[in-house]
Amino acid sequence: MIEIFVLFLVGIGVGTFGTLVGIGGGLIMIPLFTFALTPSVFQTAPQIIGTSLFGVFLNAISGTFAYVKQKRVYFKAAIPFAIATLPGAFLGSLVSDYFTGPSFSLAYGIFILFIAVIMYWNSSNKKVIANEFNEKLFQSRKKLGIILSGFVGFISSIFGIGGGVIHVPTMIYALSFPPHMATATSHFVLAVSSFFGVISHIMLNHVVWVPALSVGIGAVIGAQIGARLSRKTRPRSIILLLCLALFLLGIRMIVESKLLF
Repeated sequence: MIEIFVLFLVGIGVGTFGTLVGIGGGLIMIPLFTFALTPSVFQTAPQIIGTSLFGVFLNAISGTFAYVKQKRVYFKAAIPFAIATLPGAFLGSLVSDYFTGPSFSLAYGIFILFIAVIMYWNSSNKKVIANEFNEKLFQSRKKLGIILSGFVGFISSIFGIGGGVIHVPTMIYALSFPPHMATATSHFVLAVSSFFGVISHIMLNHVVWVPALSVGIGAVIGAQIGARLSRKTRPRSIILLLCLALFLLGIRMIVESKLLF
């Protein structure tokens, strides 16, 4: 019971932060499950991925409802991007079976560390602090967003992170979305892509239900808190918070893999 309560509290924190920066919370759940609950709860990397993605899904659903009420989801991008993620989400759930513990940690760590460096490098870009949306620029680059969304679905399912770590930077830097609109629109896409990814993982018996429900229910509550906090948070602060989280978790995952040291 104590473990369930702790996971519930963690879920609230994960949901709050994940919704605030538009990443779904998997960046926190994956290291937590890997370092604190393995091998007592999880025996394989796919179980960690599937369980995390279940929490991401509940977080994304809750956050999406809040953002829709705030009228910050840009549906002309959200719907085609969400549809484009579906094939990759299914494929990623199948490929995840081939990841071992150390190789998964190394690949995951390098990936998010790379994203953190790129985002920090561009954190002072005018696009990061922009409050106006250039719809004409988005229309000219819409195909790029759809192509990248297919990759996002794959990454979402194989890493159990929801894909927001790619979608949010892409929408901000490549498609000129204001950060607040990017996080809200990303959350809608996460809700759709993670749903199909979760279905695949459930069919493959990758979801461990006690931690999944404990963290997931907490994440539902946290998502509502995160959506409210986002109204009072400056755009650049959201980017820097995301960069810090990505960098620290990337370093830790690489070190814990013990494949490079």
